[in-house]
Amino acid sequence: QVQLVESGGGLVQPGGSLRLSCAASGSIFSINAMGWYRQAPGKERDLVAAITSGGVTNYADSVKGRFTISRDNAKNTVYLQMNSLKPEDTAVYYCNANAIRVPWENERRYWGQGTQVTVSS
Repeated sequence: QVQLVESGGGLVQPGGSLRLSCAASGSIFSINAMGWYRQAPGKERDLVAAITSGGVTNYADSVKGRFTISRDNAKNTVYLQMNSLKPEDTAVYYCNANAIRVPWENERRYWGQGTQVTVSS
């Protein structure tokens, strides 16, 4: 199996910053795209940002210019630097990874357990 463990969530005031981390471990042959999603109460889980193994990034319009996704392929870790946070950024943030466990298996999507981010004064 592939496990994803997130860290870095918490309570922050509007305008503040947080950095989320997500480390993948377990039986891993390769990891392709990694990303962050978020889900607010009563809403669907939406893409926040994604990054390919080659470093190509994609962002939701609502976070462009404020959030930065990056990854360390040697550590199988993806990061999300969140600046200028707004109350509407409040949500549970989930990490995901499209990984191959062994060469003869297809790619599968794995999810972390989620970390709460609350932006409030």
